[in-house]
Amino acid sequence: MFAAIGLVVLLAMVFGGFAITGGDLGPVFHAIPHEMLIIGGAALGAVIAGNSMKELKQLGGGLGKVFKGTRYNKKDYLDVIFLVSSLMKMLRTDGPVALEPHIEDPKSSNIFQEYPKLMKDQTLVHLITDTLRLVVVSSGTLDPHAVEEVMDNALKTHHHDEIRPADMLQNLADALPALGIVAAVLGVVKTMGSIDKPPAILGGMIGSALVGTFLGVLLAYGIVGPFASRCRQVIESDAAIYHVVKQIIIASLHGHPLPLVIEAARSSISHSNQPAFADVFDGMRGR
Repeated sequence: MFAAIGLVVLLAMVFGGFAITGGDLGPVFHAIPHEMLIIGGAALGAVIAGNSMKELKQLGGGLGKVFKGTRYNKKDYLDVIFLVSSLMKMLRTDGPVALEPHIEDPKSSNIFQEYPKLMKDQTLVHLITDTLRLVVVSSGTLDPHAVEEVMDNALKTHHHDEIRPADMLQNLADALPALGIVAAVLGVVKTMGSIDKPPAILGGMIGSALVGTFLGVLLAYGIVGPFASRCRQVIESDAAIYHVVKQIIIASLHGHPLPLVIEAARSSISHSNQPAFADVFDGMRGR
């Protein structure tokens, strides 16, 4: 929502300010479609040439994140604390045999089924189940530091893949000013081919050429660059929930008391998504 509001404010201030100061928007609007055809077409071609279909789909998903915002809220962080803590409590009190059915078939698990939204995130589910499979298979003989290293590698790989749309948008933003110059140079070439025209016509042609540079800079620093930054913010914010999972599992494997494990995980969550102390521990009493 804020991305759309920002776009409206940006365009209103740029074009409105130009008009208020006495600028004539007519020539600008007349030139924009032609310049956008060159700049936008070149940008689209460059993106297609430099990426596979998988990356192009990710780019589309990244643009969606810009407008949709973060995936998880305070309740989801509360739910993930309950989910992972319940599993680790079962491992500690009932043993690996009792835990195994839940991690082998999460869709049939009464614990996982309590959290349908979390179940939709396959990365989250696999992070939990794959890690606990290691613990079950090893019969509790694994070094917690080794488990932590495995989880860190999994999170690093996931983040590298997820952050790609933000990198692609930033690369596009970096290229747009140069593509604007390309459009402007072509406009100048066109103007030079009509050097015998009256000054009024030449002035309009030069003005149209300069719109290309204007558009390239505006798109780069006013739209695509901020989109890249917002996309990165959303991806990094959504990734925080995986670190909560990791913290609870690793701290539990170290043998720390469950209340300490839960509070350490809760306090590590950003304030905007951090559940209240009472919400966490009151919720855990009934489990």
